[in-house]
Amino acid sequence: MVPVGVLKREGSQRKGEPKQVIFSDGIRPGGDLTEEADHPQDSRLPPRRTGRVQKKVERITQGNDQSITPRTRCLRSANSPRNKCHIPENGLPPVLLSSSGKDYVFDENPDVEQILTKVKSDEHEPVIFSINNNLFVSVKIVQLDCCVNRTCWAFTTKGMCTVGQDEIVIVLECFQDEKMIPKDIFWHFHTVYEEAYKGNPVSDMGHTIFNQSFLGSRDHGGFLYIRPTFQCLQKITLPSPPYLFGILLQTWEAPWAKVFPIRLLLRLGAEYRYYPCPLISVRNRKPVFCEIGHTIMNLLADFRNYQYMLPQIKGVTIHMEDKRTVINFPRNRYDDLMKVVMNSNEHVMALAANFSAEADSHLVCIQNDDGNYQTQAINIQNKPRKGTCSVESDVETGDISAHAHLLGIGALSQLKLTGASFVVFNGALKTSSGLTAKSSIVEDGLMVQISPDSMAALKQSMKDMTAYTIGCGSLANSIPDEIVLVHWVEDDKNVNIGLCSVIDNMSLDGVESIHIHNSPDYIGECRAIRWTEVFLIQNEESTSSRLEPVDLSRLAETLAQACCIALTPHLDRLKESSISKLGLRVNIESERVGYEIGSNGTKLPDFYMNDLDSELIPVIHNATSHSQDGPISLELIFHILD
Repeated sequence: MVPVGVLKREGSQRKGEPKQVIFSDGIRPGGDLTEEADHPQDSRLPPRRTGRVQKKVERITQGNDQSITPRTRCLRSANSPRNKCHIPENGLPPVLLSSSGKDYVFDENPDVEQILTKVKSDEHEPVIFSINNNLFVSVKIVQLDCCVNRTCWAFTTKGMCTVGQDEIVIVLECFQDEKMIPKDIFWHFHTVYEEAYKGNPVSDMGHTIFNQSFLGSRDHGGFLYIRPTFQCLQKITLPSPPYLFGILLQTWEAPWAKVFPIRLLLRLGAEYRYYPCPLISVRNRKPVFCEIGHTIMNLLADFRNYQYMLPQIKGVTIHMEDKRTVINFPRNRYDDLMKVVMNSNEHVMALAANFSAEADSHLVCIQNDDGNYQTQAINIQNKPRKGTCSVESDVETGDISAHAHLLGIGALSQLKLTGASFVVFNGALKTSSGLTAKSSIVEDGLMVQISPDSMAALKQSMKDMTAYTIGCGSLANSIPDEIVLVHWVEDDKNVNIGLCSVIDNMSLDGVESIHIHNSPDYIGECRAIRWTEVFLIQNEESTSSRLEPVDLSRLAETLAQACCIALTPHLDRLKESSISKLGLRVNIESERVGYEIGSNGTKLPDFYMNDLDSELIPVIHNATSHSQDGPISLELIFHILD
């Protein structure tokens, strides 16, 4: 993602090929997903990557001179022994007893009954299991009488961030007679970690699919991963943001997780009357969808080979009010929207929308027992228009909380703002129809029928980044019966919410970042250091182009390499000082050139500065000479690995 104020503002580039950040292995980062740089970003599934290179950092003394020069040596690109799984075939993984001091202390053969007693007790902290050297999972049985009135296992990861993966929380309903921690959850976390290590992470609205029995049933089809919005998070141990919740799916639901996850998310919310959807995973439940059957999605997505699907662009929302529908396009998603325009045919243009936190209800598509699709709406009780959701609900024993009402489509006029999940513009409306345009609700989305001339005008307005109004109704009416407004709104800043810099606790809310999956590990005597993320800090005072994207990515890579080489001899000392995650912020502008490096909210001690200066200052000075017309501000994140 190109940062506003560092590179050319997204949305200002309206002609020719959009410029992209491309790292040296030819992969274009896109947040958590990656894709081939030589192919346009359409709606295909991303290719899978295979792993990282590892480099040994050695210090060479030159002749009689006491000066020491670092040298790197490539070791291998196979799976790292640091990822060796600690989960035994029988029994439980090692339990962390103490993490203070220089090494971790584990119980290698934990007693199942003792562990279960601790997990169930309110007086004990969550039990922490070691999945591999750098991935841990805390486990607790919690009584969620605050919201869903169910007893659940709560699994929370710590260490996914070391492979560029958001942390994951899984809240699994607990069986009354369950006498063993569900180990399949541990195995699943290990698999997610391994895939992220190879460069294949999961992200918001992403999924994982099972190809074998899971939690004792082949009916469990995978997980859908979402960021929480209005759901209750009390009593659940939360990791450091960003994090995802995994929701267990049934096999019949897997196709929807692949091609149109928002439909599945809201359908689960309707099933359990919880807005927008519950965060708990229920085993052996009835699937909310069966065979695909006749749905408009058959025309918009490939359910057979999953080669294409409805494009979904971050920040796009659809809001329906009485006789007025507004489609919101964020300005910083201009390039993505241009791909939708260019890839659409002459008469049809379609795209998916996102869940809107501004809406107080949302369309839901429900498949009945006959396999037919129907439209309903789900809304939240007492949802405040702004701020945090505070819901008081009537909770019946054994029932998921009635946080939401399920409404018939005729009740939409009673709601203030209703969200929709997709829009299809059909440009084949004939003049003989007697209509200027027609807007209809189809399943959980919107169909807008317009004339060919209107379709051409709509596409041109999108290219020009101007608003376009569609009046629906009879040609004979001077005032339209309904309005569909397509317009551009402020940049989508709903990224990295809740994150703070490890250097000085500066807020990183709304700052775009890229997860790095192709950087090498730099190996010292006992530990390694890995670059996992770069934050593209925005400079509000200027919005013009600063560096070409390829120059920015090369600068970030060079800075990361220099920092890793400088710190590799000190990894053991850093880890013994409880420093495992570091941030490097580099500022390059006319009046301020330099860097800051820190961890746990404080700067690194002066002890490390000589080596850092030797490696970083030449890189920064070189970048300054090539960037004389504007500021650059990057923050790189590193992890020290055992």
